[in-house]
Amino acid sequence: MKRIVVLNGPNLNLLGKREVSIYGTDSLKEMENSLKQLAHTKNCTVDFFQSNHEGDIIDWLHQCSTEETIGVILNPGAFTHYSYAIRDAVAAIQPPVVEVHISNVHARESFRHQSVIAPVCKGQIVGFGLKGYELAFLSFFL
Repeated sequence: MKRIVVLNGPNLNLLGKREVSIYGTDSLKEMENSLKQLAHTKNCTVDFFQSNHEGDIIDWLHQCSTEETIGVILNPGAFTHYSYAIRDAVAAIQPPVVEVHISNVHARESFRHQSVIAPVCKGQIVGFGLKGYELAFLSFFL
C-alpha cells in the first residue's frame, strides 16, 4: 500500500499552546487526524513522526527510501535555516519531499527567510496554517 510520511521538527509538539497568534490553536494531533482521513480517501497510509532532535529526523528520512513511500512532508522547524545534514538526507532519498511551514516565514524575521532545505525539495508550502500539510499531501497525487 502507498505511504506518505510526515516529519515534524523542533517545538512542533507544542502546537496549539505555543505562540498561538502565529501558529494557531490547533494541535499536531488534530492535523494528524485530518491527514489520516485524507489518506483514507486516497487509499494510502500516513505515518507521523516529531522530534526536537536533528539526528532523529535524519534517521526517519533515511527510512523513507522504500517502494511504498510515495512522498515525505517535512516541517523542519528551525532546522530549516541551518541544517545541512537534514538537507543532505533529503537529497539522498528517493521519494519527493515537500517542505511545509505553518506561518509565512518570508513575512517574519529575516533569519527565517532562507531555507537550506528547499533547493532539494519538490516544493515548499508556507503560510497556510495546518492546511499546508493537506496541500503537500495532495501534491503527491498530481
